[in-house]
Amino acid sequence: MTTTLTSRYIDATVRSLPEEAQADVRPELEASIAEAIEARVDQGEPREQAERDVLTELGDPAVLAAGYADRPLHLIGPRYYLAWARLLRLLLIIVPLCVAGGSVLGHLLAGAGPGTIAGQAALAVMMAVLHVAFWVTLVFVVLERTGADLGLRWSVDELPEDRQSGTGRGALIVSLVFLAFLAVALGWDGVRGFVPSDGEALSILHPELWPWWIAGLYGLMVFEAAVAVGVHLRGRWTATLAILNALLAGLFAAWVLSLLVAGELVNPQLVTLLAENDVDGETLRVLAVLLGCGTAALAIWDAIDGALKWRRDRRAAHLAVPAR
Repeated sequence: MTTTLTSRYIDATVRSLPEEAQADVRPELEASIAEAIEARVDQGEPREQAERDVLTELGDPAVLAAGYADRPLHLIGPRYYLAWARLLRLLLIIVPLCVAGGSVLGHLLAGAGPGTIAGQAALAVMMAVLHVAFWVTLVFVVLERTGADLGLRWSVDELPEDRQSGTGRGALIVSLVFLAFLAVALGWDGVRGFVPSDGEALSILHPELWPWWIAGLYGLMVFEAAVAVGVHLRGRWTATLAILNALLAGLFAAWVLSLLVAGELVNPQLVTLLAENDVDGETLRVLAVLLGCGTAALAIWDAIDGALKWRRDRRAAHLAVPAR
């Protein structure tokens, strides 16, 4: 028996449908195709060409079958696309940053060189990005395909508040780049040193601060980055973020001042080198006082600045609410 284009098309369409649906779809499709072909033949078109044109207009049988089965032909459909995009964007900001910090700190504690530290951090960030993108997408593919209802309903309460100055992407990038530069400089000081002396380089910070004191400082930097990301995502300063900012500023000041008072902040070899180059003890004491006062003043200003921004943003939010 000769197989026609129509029968081949119908077979390709119904083969992926459930058996109970095939019995209904096949005769319906046969009738509609035959009717379309006859209409073209009545207009003077050759039957063979009419059949080919009708099937071409119907399109890919897999797409037609998906329409009969009400089966989506996409990975992430419109139902959960925005939730997927927002979650993925958030995780791609936070996770690679945390992974990079952990990689740098781990390799520094292991005594690895700068090249190894940079290479391993870059590799870790790349793998983190791939894993986050893959697993988040896979979860939403499963949710979309299974028709799971997460109860995500948009309401006007989700409208973003007016973004205040200093909370945009530019401010976030500046903060993160500065923290990354500080983290690299801190690691370089511990591994290589900055001050040349007799063909070597001395570290500025006391070598015995490694690993735990420096690990604590890295932890403060990670939390500082988290505050910057939080301010950016909220589009404004909140009371919680202002309190966290003040707490981090106070902990940083305590870290510096406690070590400075105990004489354990600066590398003693660096102090000896300065003394050998005619820097007397009185000058070193003045420098230490200036460092302590500058650190305290910076921490106080940082805390006050966060509180002022929170107060400004709260006032702006109240003014934006129309009077009843």
